[in-house]
Amino acid sequence: MEAYKEEFIHFMVDSGVLVFGDFVTKSGRKTPFFINTGNYRTGSQLKKLGGFYARAIHDAFGLDFDVLFGPAYKGIPLSVAAAVAISDEYGKDVRYSSNRKEVKDHGDTGILLGSKFGDGDRVVIIEDVTTAGTSIRETLPIIRAQGDVTVCGLVVSVDRMERGQGPKSALEDIGSEYGFRTAAIVTMKEVVECLYGREYNGRVVIDDGIKAAIDDYYREYGPRS
Repeated sequence: MEAYKEEFIHFMVDSGVLVFGDFVTKSGRKTPFFINTGNYRTGSQLKKLGGFYARAIHDAFGLDFDVLFGPAYKGIPLSVAAAVAISDEYGKDVRYSSNRKEVKDHGDTGILLGSKFGDGDRVVIIEDVTTAGTSIRETLPIIRAQGDVTVCGLVVSVDRMERGQGPKSALEDIGSEYGFRTAAIVTMKEVVECLYGREYNGRVVIDDGIKAAIDDYYREYGPRS
């Protein structure tokens, strides 16, 4: 595993973003782990997070794109932090954009925050996690209604590696359905590899009990291909 991936996993644990217990996802699945990017709350956390996203975006898509789009609401700070990091670390000035939940009809009008789209723009979508692909299916029509733009791909912080609407994983479903590349900073397989049975900050984050619950979860919801 690359060093920055292990650093990111530990960063999620330290930030209280990656937690283990009994949770329910947006898609209604009961899960033994949860990734809550709402717990990134400080400037230093967002600076580090932006750097991790920038590395993943650079590795997956290069820098040949114009706009980072972060769906409301959690995607808004992600798009800003990653755009700043791409500028700082790679010298590429990309625009950021997000959607409003309601169209604004005065002042800075429209459905978008940040940059508007222009015909020919190349867009990378940035999200926190994708479980069943519900969010991206809500986001794409908003982007495509703005003009003749190309969606280059989707990057998330953690690939939960579970089934989408068919037998494949949600990220594979999205890539196949919409014809663009998907990427993640880390996968849950890498999270387990990094944390299972290993002491970190005086405790074992994934012990035998949690590992068994994760295995059970993937037997039910893991991809079948």
